[in-house]
Amino acid sequence: MVDVLPTALIFFAAAALVLVLPRSVRAPVLLIAPVLAAWQVWTIPEGQLVIWSLMGLELELMRVDKLSRIFALIFSLAAFLGNLYAWHVRDPVQQVAALLYAGSAIGAVFAGDLISLFLYWEGTAIASVFLIWARRTEGAYHTGMRYLIVQIASGVILLAGAALYWRETGSLTFEAMTLGSPATWCIFIAFGIKAAFPLLHNWLQDAYPAATVTGTVILSAFTTKLAIYALARGFAGTEILIYIGAIMTLFPIFYAVIENDLRRVLAYSLNNQLGFMVVGIGIGTELALNGTAAHAFSHILYKALLFMSVGAVLFRTGTAKGSELGGLYKTMPLTMIFCVVGAASISAFPLFSGFISKSLILSASAKEHYDYIWAILLFASAGVFHHSGIKIPYFAFFAHDSGLRPKEAPTHMLLAMGLTAFLCIFIGAYPAPLYALLPYDVVYVPYTTTHVITQLQLLLFSALAFTVLMRTQIYPPELRSINLDTDVTYRKFMPGVITLVALGLSRIWQQQTSFWMRKLNLIVGGLYRTHGPEGRMARVWPTGSMVLWIAILLGVTLLVNFFS
Repeated sequence: MVDVLPTALIFFAAAALVLVLPRSVRAPVLLIAPVLAAWQVWTIPEGQLVIWSLMGLELELMRVDKLSRIFALIFSLAAFLGNLYAWHVRDPVQQVAALLYAGSAIGAVFAGDLISLFLYWEGTAIASVFLIWARRTEGAYHTGMRYLIVQIASGVILLAGAALYWRETGSLTFEAMTLGSPATWCIFIAFGIKAAFPLLHNWLQDAYPAATVTGTVILSAFTTKLAIYALARGFAGTEILIYIGAIMTLFPIFYAVIENDLRRVLAYSLNNQLGFMVVGIGIGTELALNGTAAHAFSHILYKALLFMSVGAVLFRTGTAKGSELGGLYKTMPLTMIFCVVGAASISAFPLFSGFISKSLILSASAKEHYDYIWAILLFASAGVFHHSGIKIPYFAFFAHDSGLRPKEAPTHMLLAMGLTAFLCIFIGAYPAPLYALLPYDVVYVPYTTTHVITQLQLLLFSALAFTVLMRTQIYPPELRSINLDTDVTYRKFMPGVITLVALGLSRIWQQQTSFWMRKLNLIVGGLYRTHGPEGRMARVWPTGSMVLWIAILLGVTLLVNFFS
């Protein structure tokens, strides 16, 4: 065991500094902390490095291997880029929340036991909600409360699973598990909530667009990818994940196509991309797990880039609605270029990051003869190009002239977007450095003639379909509307049910209360008539009668004593 400082403490110490330092020098701290963390993660040796004892339990705070290292590196990089993008923010709530959030996510990645994982797991939930509340609107408050309830519930289920797992096995080590007991099912569901499994996904589309401009960028990087890491660590090769992931790649496409709020489009797209990673975890081979880790790395970058570009539009225009935007390429050309780079990356164009990561998962599914899953992933890839690769840049910058003439994004935002765009292109054109970080040795060549031509054909035919749909006016127009998802069950339906149940219980309570109050009043009235000032017991009793009653009571006492 090597005595090192847990990487999470670097972020926690930086958060404490932000609270005490003058406002003018806070921003550099937000950039220095992730740089120091990345340096430590890069240089630290593998193994069990930090073990603390707590109430007879050994907590493994720093377990370093290739899987945890790649996630910790991309989390550190995402924290740096997100904080650079938020350089103009002077709100200490957002600054501290961003540091605590990133630190908790990295702490969870290095956690070697379920208790440490739970503590950091809840840390991400509590810290991240302040990035939503920082918008300081009534809607953001209610959205944040819903988000917090879901995230805390995930942690509670995880804790229950950890307790049951300890009872079953006598161990709290966070390692590979198999479904088949209440403990592992609880842990699996807890991970699934954070990974936005189908029907458990609504918190993502609800919360991320409700956060601040910069908060959404930071939110997009950590919570769901932490869940992907946890699933890869604990449930690699669990076949049910293949089918869950396949569903995740499909259903968000249709919501994203009809959605008007471009940040909600990106939230649905995020859900879709998580599906590819979940499929890779379910397949569980070395190639598939390498694909999951690589795609998580790439996804954090290009999704952050897309959220940055749409966030810059929102920052300058005050809206992210597709129906209210258009023509912004005239005054925000750099933001438009960066948005196109992000769109090309998520669409898996050759020479962009999504191409060299998504292809690993597709190849793994074909190699393991999951033919239907491969076809679903291929269809989902075409759908991604529709709603993120084309729709986002088209409706934000080109669709029609909205008449808006905002300034270009601030310099620090452009710098953050530029660095992220460079990484998307660099990784896509030269994937060897990323492949070297993956959990298993990579023997894979993404740039084969067959693969490149197949992908280009898919993208070009998808573009042709979009063009035909737009020209024939079949493509859903951008409307000022609210699209209902399954979250209507707990946002609208469940409150109505709870209200009806509460009214019913209230009426039953009132009826029962009235009934028993009447009974009690009868009893009190009877006692009053007997023992009150005018009652029988208050009358003057003859002496002989009193002596007789004493004799009777004495006789009863003697009989009881005799027979007992």
